[in-house]
Amino acid sequence: MSELSNTPSALTCLNEGEVIVYPTEAVFGLGCDPDNQHAVEKLLAIKQRPVEKGLILIADNYGQLLKYVDDAKVPMDKRADIFSSWPAAITWVMPAAKSTPKWLTGQFDTIAVRVTNHPTVKRLCQEFGKPLVSTSANLTGQETVISIEQAKEQFADQVGFYVDEPLGGNTQPSTIKDAMTGKVFRG
Repeated sequence: MSELSNTPSALTCLNEGEVIVYPTEAVFGLGCDPDNQHAVEKLLAIKQRPVEKGLILIADNYGQLLKYVDDAKVPMDKRADIFSSWPAAITWVMPAAKSTPKWLTGQFDTIAVRVTNHPTVKRLCQEFGKPLVSTSANLTGQETVISIEQAKEQFADQVGFYVDEPLGGNTQPSTIKDAMTGKVFRG
């Protein structure tokens, strides 16, 4: 795992409610503190994404996601599929905790969550102490950003920090599945 000499700056930005660009398994992502409504609204404005669509949270471990997920509603027979798929680029749509803010869930009563195996993201989440909002670094409907140069060109100073580390090597964004039914929303 590479050392992130720039992590304190990324963490400072996250703690101050800024949006960051960081590498994920396949593309660069826009991220922020999921508990900071202003930061999430700023991210949505940068991406030009409607709040109704909801967002993904990416974490180092499932424990970081328990605040946002109604774990008691996840049936025992579904847990093996979910937990055996992590850590990886598999996002599961799970029942949201009643306290999970609508700026994360949008129009849904579910929350999309992922436990990543990407070393940079794992380290950011470990040091931040919680998950990050994770959405592809692009304007809604546009091509995804696969280089830090593209990200800087597209977002310039709208973003507080650019984590210039390698992508995870996947060729497609994460698979998104419904935890209750197994239905694939994005393969």
